[in-house]
Amino acid sequence: MEGTATPIKSGAAGAATFPGSDSRKFNYYDPKGRKSTHYEDMTLDVQPDPDRYLLQDWIINFPDGTPTYSKDWTRCKSVDWHKYRAVDQEWEKTHYQRQSTICGTVQSVIENGRRSGAAARFDKSWVKVLQDHLGAYKHAEFGLGTSLMQAQRYGFTQMINNAILTNSSYKLRFGQDLTLYLGEIGLDIEGGIDKDAGKKHWMEDPIWQGTRRAIEEIMASSDYLEQYIAINVVFEPLVGELFRSGFVLQMAAAHNDFITPSVVSAAEGDYERNLANCVELVHNLLNDQDYSLHNKVIIGEWVEKHAKLAHAAAAQLQPIWSLPRVKVASFPESFDLARNRFNNVLQQCGLPVPAVTA
Repeated sequence: MEGTATPIKSGAAGAATFPGSDSRKFNYYDPKGRKSTHYEDMTLDVQPDPDRYLLQDWIINFPDGTPTYSKDWTRCKSVDWHKYRAVDQEWEKTHYQRQSTICGTVQSVIENGRRSGAAARFDKSWVKVLQDHLGAYKHAEFGLGTSLMQAQRYGFTQMINNAILTNSSYKLRFGQDLTLYLGEIGLDIEGGIDKDAGKKHWMEDPIWQGTRRAIEEIMASSDYLEQYIAINVVFEPLVGELFRSGFVLQMAAAHNDFITPSVVSAAEGDYERNLANCVELVHNLLNDQDYSLHNKVIIGEWVEKHAKLAHAAAAQLQPIWSLPRVKVASFPESFDLARNRFNNVLQQCGLPVPAVTA
């Protein structure tokens, strides 16, 4: 019709007029709930792709032609990667606030404990355990955090990137918490704490070599979702929680230590959030309208592979339970709880339980 302007196809900001284009609320996406959340407004489509609004295709490619972000960076497939929403709805501002709160709480616990002379009353056998084995475990947390830091770069959407990156941040913070904690209480313990003992045990003690191998196998994966799922669905319940909850939190009080559980329990809270985020992503993949069976096979392979490594790593930790003077918990009991936790996580995801933990 004469006088009707031909629409211009443009990726420039403000080029298009559409219902709600002058609104201060984002309404171009479908929220997960009845109303959009601040988390969705701040995170969804921060990283667009050619299937959503990026009219000019990827702006930058790698020299071999690989685009800025590629769906081929994981063996899993999805009709809509943007469907995922992290359960904890964490984005930059809320993450910094939460980390700051945790750091302040941990530091207050340590300061109050030192002020009351608590560390000087720790049982000597327990001090040795903290020095050698809690000192070794901080390297496990650092390894997991480093793996997730690398993995997050390859997530296809900002929602997935955020969940993996905040997971990395929590692991690295906890590794740092342990390093600073051992250094500070060492000032109040007769003879101090050998700052190099943890690394020596991590590198040389047979007790920790299975854990090292399990983490290094995760880090060696080129599939970012394999790394993310292997850490949260497999390694954490079978090894991480086993050591933190099944050993440290159980044994500490019987050795006059009421500080360490408060420091370590922060990591248990971190894991609950990270696990919920990961299970939600796995649930999306296993219920994808086109690729559910494909994803179930792929993720099942990952779980089977890493469960064998984590199960072996957990079994090698058994001698640690005999080191404290007071034996409050036994390794078989703690290991049974860890296997049950792992199996329950798989059931939440809708995945079969591997033979090694059945």
